[in-house]
Amino acid sequence: MLAEWLIGIAEAEGHWVQSTSVPGVAQRTGATIYYLEFFPRAEAQRAGRDPIMALMPVPGDVDCVVASELVEAGRAIQRGLVDPEKTTLIASSHRSYSIFEKIALGHGMANEVELTALIRRQAKHLILFDMDAVAERHHSVISSVLLGAICGSGVLPFRRQAFEAAIRKSGIAVETNLAAFADARQRAEHDDGTSDAKVAAGSAAQGSATAPEAVPAPVQARSPKLQPLLDRIRRLPEAVQAISLAGVRRAIDYQDPEYAALYLTRLERIHALDESPWTLTEAVARSLALWMSFEDTLRVADLKTRAARFARVREEIRAEPDRLFRLTEFMKPRVAEIAGTLPAAMGAWVLASPRVSRWLGRATGGRRIRTHTVSGFLLLHALGGMKRWRRGTYRYAEENARIEDWLVRIERLAPAHRDLAIELARAQRLIKGYGETHERGWRNYSTLLARLEELAARPDGASVLARLHQAALADEEGSALGRELTALAADPAARTAAQRASAAHP
Repeated sequence: MLAEWLIGIAEAEGHWVQSTSVPGVAQRTGATIYYLEFFPRAEAQRAGRDPIMALMPVPGDVDCVVASELVEAGRAIQRGLVDPEKTTLIASSHRSYSIFEKIALGHGMANEVELTALIRRQAKHLILFDMDAVAERHHSVISSVLLGAICGSGVLPFRRQAFEAAIRKSGIAVETNLAAFADARQRAEHDDGTSDAKVAAGSAAQGSATAPEAVPAPVQARSPKLQPLLDRIRRLPEAVQAISLAGVRRAIDYQDPEYAALYLTRLERIHALDESPWTLTEAVARSLALWMSFEDTLRVADLKTRAARFARVREEIRAEPDRLFRLTEFMKPRVAEIAGTLPAAMGAWVLASPRVSRWLGRATGGRRIRTHTVSGFLLLHALGGMKRWRRGTYRYAEENARIEDWLVRIERLAPAHRDLAIELARAQRLIKGYGETHERGWRNYSTLLARLEELAARPDGASVLARLHQAALADEEGSALGRELTALAADPAARTAAQRASAAHP
């Protein structure tokens, strides 16, 4: 829409226009790049020949770069399109997280403070503010805000009336788009690109200077049935009450109050071995809540049919209250997911039988389930409702055994190797997601687990485990972890620790 508006404006103002779009896979290799060149017709007529215009942007020769999101601005800089001697950069300061950030094994979000600082250094002139918020305020789209920012920047030799005429000519939400355009134009005329950056940097500085305060749990539960759980939370140290309360709420949402009681029972086991400042208890409280709410087929179906999800989709696509929309779920369950949903004995039999697994594998092609239809919605809703029988499934038995093994190992380490126990508790971050993502995480976690006895024999075992943990989060292929393990095997201290571990556990 923005490109079409600019083409119309340039032609109305007597310019030649060359427009090229380079498609990308949105949020993976980057969104589509629209490249436009303008040249005055009058000047071409004086020269007696048509201009030669490029199909692709040339680094160092771009007058204006427009990015609808902060990381997109960073990508433009990475491609060399933003020149500090020439380029005006117009960018929205809001974030729309990319697929790479969402699927990262650990914390994958881009550092917004560093990115904003880079953007400020690189551009000759910068216009930076939250354009998504401006669009929301006027019930418009970000294209109209970007157009207003381009107009207000003065980087193009076109009259304001031509910009407004292009919006009117489109006939699409004219009044709201004009309001957003005017708001953004005024912001751009007075914006030096520093306000949002200062706020971001100030927030980061404040966050690093002060630790989060301990928040005690409330005294009264919303339901008398839940009061015993809240009383147990309040008997924990105040420093871990907030995270424990979040864990209980997650367990209830995932299963039921009895499951939340099991969460607290397990947490109390670790708390009995801990001491102030309760770092081990805090680490286990966070990791245990995540592990006990592992993503299985029942959980995925439950989340996909919740009213809150449909409301969120409606908000994201900006559908009017009286407008219908269609929602299609792309699902491809593997044999392991199907077996995990079956009763424990039956699931184990399926996975142990190559013939049955091959037969199921042929029947597990991709499925498109349209949850805007009655049949599609009821199918997933019924599957999600089967969570009441989750405790009897093969996947629950498998994950429950893994959780208990993890807790027992922490209990054994805590008295003499407390720092190593804390790192083991944090290593649960590796186990996340669904399907192949979960398998990769479990494989990396198991690799670290195999080194635990060896690390317990080293004085720096906790720091080594932390380093291996970070390496496992670095990439899905496990290359970084492999390099760290190779270096560890060559370390004389590692060989000595391995000998000690072998002697202690022949």
